[in-house]
Amino acid sequence: MMRKDLPHQVADSLYKMIADTQEFRPGDKLPGENTLSDRLGISRSTLREAIKVLCSQGVLEVYRGKGTFVSESMESFISFGLDELDLNRSRVKDLFEARLLFEPQLAAMACQRATDEELGAIMEAGKLVEEQIRLHADRTSADQEFHQRIAVASHNRFMLQLLPIIHSAVSETIMLNEHQELLSDITLRDHALLMDFLGKRDAFGAEAAMRIHLRSAMNALALAK
Repeated sequence: MMRKDLPHQVADSLYKMIADTQEFRPGDKLPGENTLSDRLGISRSTLREAIKVLCSQGVLEVYRGKGTFVSESMESFISFGLDELDLNRSRVKDLFEARLLFEPQLAAMACQRATDEELGAIMEAGKLVEEQIRLHADRTSADQEFHQRIAVASHNRFMLQLLPIIHSAVSETIMLNEHQELLSDITLRDHALLMDFLGKRDAFGAEAAMRIHLRSAMNALALAK
């Protein structure tokens, strides 16, 4: 089974320190490489790769000669409480409505701008989601990774700053256990269609497929009223 590589796992841990425990706040400087790598039990090279991942998502910023800092743009997400999951229906609806505003366009942009390697990474992530569903395993990280890969392939730095919305929506939706069987069926169907259009670099089709996927999930959760 495919799993996230170590730098991405470390990136997830660092992100949680920022968005969940708020150990590091927007504008804060991260500890030095030696201190942070020792604390996380990893090599400095792995830490550097993890930092690169978070920089590409707009979470961290590196200033030569000064160090690595949490992006000031994270303040808006933390202020809105996107890291504090209360699982109420109106909140999940708000998250899905926000995704509808930008995620279909991300899929279209990915078709037009993704490198062959990035497109391959999207397909790999999609296959992992399918494996997790068929194994009845927790697919939260895999699903987040799939949508994140699409966002990265859009090559739009501003859009990458919206990833916390996607991550929060995926987490909250998967935690609504009473809907999981239906949502899993929807995900298997819609991801296959989306990956087909992405593979063909059909921007119009990918945009429509992403919109259908989000609307289908909203209907299953009774959020579309």
